[in-house]
Amino acid sequence: MKINRALSLVSILLLSGSLFGQGGGVSPEELLKPLKNSWPTYNGDYTGKRYSALTAVNRQTVKNLGLSWSAQLTPGDESNAANGRRSTSPSSRFIIGGEGAGDMNIHSGSIKGSSLMVDGTLYVTMPDNAWAIDARSGRTLWHYFWKTRGGTHIGNRGFGMWNGYLYMETPDDYLVSLDAKTGKERWHKMIANVEEGYFATPAPIVIGNHVLVGVGNDIDSPGFLQSYDAETGELQWKFYTVPMNKDDPGADTWASLDAARHGGAQTWITGAYDPETHLYIFGTGNPTPAYTTGLRGDKDNLFTCTLIAINVDTGKMAWYFQTSPHDMHDYDSAQTPVLFNGMFHGKMRKLVATAARNGYYFTLDRVTGEHLVTSKYGKTTNWAKGLTPAGGPLRDPGKDATVAGSLVSPNSSGTINWEPPAFSPRYGLLYTYEVNSFSVVYLTDPDPRGSMGLGGKQEISVGTYASYLTAIDYKTGKARWRHPFANGNMGGGGLLATAGGLLFTGDGAGNLVAYDQADGTPLWHTRIGQVTNAPQTYELDGHQYLICATGDRLWSFLLH
Repeated sequence: MKINRALSLVSILLLSGSLFGQGGGVSPEELLKPLKNSWPTYNGDYTGKRYSALTAVNRQTVKNLGLSWSAQLTPGDESNAANGRRSTSPSSRFIIGGEGAGDMNIHSGSIKGSSLMVDGTLYVTMPDNAWAIDARSGRTLWHYFWKTRGGTHIGNRGFGMWNGYLYMETPDDYLVSLDAKTGKERWHKMIANVEEGYFATPAPIVIGNHVLVGVGNDIDSPGFLQSYDAETGELQWKFYTVPMNKDDPGADTWASLDAARHGGAQTWITGAYDPETHLYIFGTGNPTPAYTTGLRGDKDNLFTCTLIAINVDTGKMAWYFQTSPHDMHDYDSAQTPVLFNGMFHGKMRKLVATAARNGYYFTLDRVTGEHLVTSKYGKTTNWAKGLTPAGGPLRDPGKDATVAGSLVSPNSSGTINWEPPAFSPRYGLLYTYEVNSFSVVYLTDPDPRGSMGLGGKQEISVGTYASYLTAIDYKTGKARWRHPFANGNMGGGGLLATAGGLLFTGDGAGNLVAYDQADGTPLWHTRIGQVTNAPQTYELDGHQYLICATGDRLWSFLLH
């Protein structure tokens, strides 16, 4: 009995010490700084470049990179330790929240998002689960579990943070705020209706006192972006990404208002923010129905597959650029946009770039949305037959799903999917995956009214030409170099660039690899399994750490 009391006292002291070391969080002003020692928001900073100023790990030293620690995270309810699935130590805290009955308790998952690293603590998520982890040792400090009501559990992209508070979305469409030190829930708010097919995967982004959250849906429901008060969780504004009223902008690009109201354009991925213009720039998903025109007509179907800039305070749209007018292939344009300043035709410009899922690359003026560059970066991309007057790809109807079958490239998974790119200001290069795949798409529902959501077609994969890690020159849109992935693999989870001249990512063959930013030469690798998120880096106690995930395991490396 005395021994048990002594152990309990030690546990309390250890927990108290861990919580004390977690610090005060992230102020809105700190979120404006370039990415360096910490990782306080989804992309590291607001630009979306995923470019760290750290240089200790560089072309010369990367050969000395070795394992620091690894930690396996077990999702699910740990309150019943007898099930043998407890992953936290006795000294860590376990917290339960949620609106569900507790009858859906998923004990597996993958880390497919970004971890925040603030004040020596990593904040990591999987669907329904969140952890605080000591960034020096990998030891769990607390684990939060959300009892879900349902929804699609395909991934969670991570936390947003405001001062000492965290924000995450759940598959059953809640925004949950936690105290970063303790994991204790502050409040949760319903952001969509799971019964309408919505599910939430994005990482919230915090700008001032605004917590911006997106949603996903593969049925015929409208997309939207919402802003919540960081302190109270009250809704500030809601921006629909398709017209909802007859006089709304873009309503004339749909055959009917009813079709627009069911037209999709989901907000799957966290965007980028420009403090100088106070504009938040993000991409939207495909129209619905996705593969059949149905009742949506033959026009552009705004604002699906579109890059949109909105004012953060008002939620009003400032400009848009459609990257896939009248998409017919499920080519979500929900890739992370990248903001940077660069020379263009002899003038310094404020720019935004995106390499889209449809195999096309774009550079725009991020203040006005002016189109500057379009290029076809997917080598085998064949679904368009030119460009529109606005600079978007011009759809080839002959590549739509047909009863006889149409050969199309890329397939519906895209040349790139959700995985975040990286950008090097030194070389002016945007780095992305490039998957050149082929499918034959058959129309299985010839009813002119179309099918719901992703229905009405069958897709048969008929091979892959090649897959690359590709570096695109923002001035021309042309590939400066391509490094082939073995056996058509896609890579893994996204990219990280550093001022040390390195580019980190998974190679799709079980390796974490460091490439030379200048020419794509592999300089270092370690075989840890399929990488499932974009690598990240931070500095603690004078050491530069590199982290990434393979499924439910987090890996940490530093120089030896």
